[in-house]
Amino acid sequence: MLQNYHLRNYNFKLLILVLCATITGTYMINSADSSYLNKQVIGLVICLTGMITLSFIDYKFIRKFHFILYIINIILLLCVIFFGTEVNGAQRWLGSSSFITIQPSEFTKIIMIICAAHFLADHKDTINTFKTLVEYAILCAIPLFLVVSQPDLSTTIDIFVILFMMLFVAGLSYKIIGIAFLCMIPLAGSFLWYIKQPNPPLLQDYQVTRILAFLYPDDYTSTTKWQQDNSVMAIGSGQLFGKGVNNSTLATVKDTNLISEQQTDFIFSVVGEELGFVGSVLVVVILGLIVLQCIRTARKASDNMGMLIATGVATLIGFQSFINIGVATSLLPNTGIPLPFISYGLSSLVSSCAAIGLVINVSLQRRKY
Repeated sequence: MLQNYHLRNYNFKLLILVLCATITGTYMINSADSSYLNKQVIGLVICLTGMITLSFIDYKFIRKFHFILYIINIILLLCVIFFGTEVNGAQRWLGSSSFITIQPSEFTKIIMIICAAHFLADHKDTINTFKTLVEYAILCAIPLFLVVSQPDLSTTIDIFVILFMMLFVAGLSYKIIGIAFLCMIPLAGSFLWYIKQPNPPLLQDYQVTRILAFLYPDDYTSTTKWQQDNSVMAIGSGQLFGKGVNNSTLATVKDTNLISEQQTDFIFSVVGEELGFVGSVLVVVILGLIVLQCIRTARKASDNMGMLIATGVATLIGFQSFINIGVATSLLPNTGIPLPFISYGLSSLVSSCAAIGLVINVSLQRRKY
């Protein structure tokens, strides 16, 4: 389990970037709703300690338990369906909201990165065969089906993109990608027709409404689009340098409760309002540098398993950041997905920190030139 690591090979750049992101997130969460501060700080200390500990555990050792992790993941997702806590019409959590809750779909992200990396590394010479692609599809489809059943379409799409990007980097043929892309064009048109039908069976009412609100914003200004419009207003009101953290001298969007649960999915609106354009850009740059460090680690990984793990984590951080900020700025349909290291949510923080711990371990074992 333990390797002969050298401190000079430790990725301190990535560690410092994550520390900067989590500290910024803690300040923003406290500003949005100070009642969440204590839980976030305790969770942050535990997660950072776990991340550093995990960074010294050989990912090849963790790989040996991929099947056990996969089964645990399925069991947790099934427990959500049968015993989960329902909040706002979605059953995605386990535990009591008055004490602590966990969101297993967040753990699915890192567990599936490990399992997918193991599978693709073992089948690197047969990636483009029908048998391997079907087996990979089945491996991914089971947890994806359980997540979308909660319902949690945004997290399902997030995990799907991560798993597809790992497959692409593993060597998926451009011919297969081209065929898939051509098939998606008519499917996209069919989807637009589908969501306009009364009570489409595969989507929840709120999911349909959010998509329609994005396509026809003027028709939903006072209802579904209201939250995003207020988020854009908050970000714009920060102007260049913002109103200041915990500002009590100027009226702010959070003080008037124009955005619900601002500490989670719409945390970027707090960043824009209180830190302004400069602070918003700084947060985007920090997250972007974290992604680049993961990509750099993937390029220098000592084996395919390490390369695929780092690729999966880079996609996780990059895609989630893109979706969250896109929603907060009204560039994408409204959907609930956290901003990595910034949003409140201990399950998301655990998953993200565990992912970074694995990437740092991969970088410790990078190729020697």
